[in-house]
Amino acid sequence: MTHAEQFLRAEAIEESFIRASGPGGQNVNKVASAVQLRFFPERAGLPPRARRRLLALAGSRATQTGAIVIEASNSRSQERNRAAARQRLIDLITKSLIEPKRRLKTKPTLASRKRRMDQKKQRGELKKSRGRIRSDP
Repeated sequence: MTHAEQFLRAEAIEESFIRASGPGGQNVNKVASAVQLRFFPERAGLPPRARRRLLALAGSRATQTGAIVIEASNSRSQERNRAAARQRLIDLITKSLIEPKRRLKTKPTLASRKRRMDQKKQRGELKKSRGRIRSDP
């Protein structure tokens, strides 16, 4: 069991099985093989910061109520779709548990400042050369 799997509690997940769209003929019209998984982070016991990151990572999959909806309909098998949806959720939770590294403030190097000033000087000269040509008396 991975670190993320400990948050997959039964009270935090609701699964519903729906008919998949797309090709498949009679099978797709009669069998509810697509899986719609709803995950409720507040019921899962996730740390608050990880919960905020999870909702940000979920993007459009997050609902206004705070649930995360994951759909899987790649396979003809309901069980494979269920496993795929759970794996996607585990991957999302795993990413949310990783604390992003804080950026260290750095100053531009002397060489990069010199390069920038040289480029500014060249650009200024180019723009100056576009003006009227003055003849010296």
